Amino acid sequence: MTQTITPAQATTTPRATKLQGAIQSAVRIVVSFLFLCHGLQGFGFFGGVDGAGGAVELGSWPGWYGSVIEVVGAALVLAGLFTRPVAVLLSGVMAFAYFTVHAPEGLLPLLNMGELSALYCWIFLLIAAIGPGTFALDTLRRRR
Repeated sequence: MTQTITPAQATTTPRATKLQGAIQSAVRIVVSFLFLCHGLQGFGFFGGVDGAGGAVELGSWPGWYGSVIEVVGAALVLAGLFTRPVAVLLSGVMAFAYFTVHAPEGLLPLLNMGELSALYCWIFLLIAAIGPGTFALDTLRRRR
């Protein structure tokens, strides 16, 4: 009996698999670094929340707590530690931000200035679905 190889199987080589894992890691690292910078704005870094170095009030809801979740979550995803559950949490945080802050201003993200929230929401959901990639602490933990 002969085995038929589909075009998809023919293009999936060990090299392609390694490259895919490295690209997944690179995307995870870049996105989480940018998100970390976004979260640090809540504490007055990178121009702060007002562009003049202002920080959200200590303990204020949801700003301060959101910033803490963003910074801690981004650091964990950056390191590739507990990537899937943390990415789901961050996706939810961005969905919450979109629907509570941006959506009341208009339906479309382009009109309500919610593009970043929408993109981060979907990218973190994608990271949760596909995993951290090759270069992650989660990958090292699985090997042991």
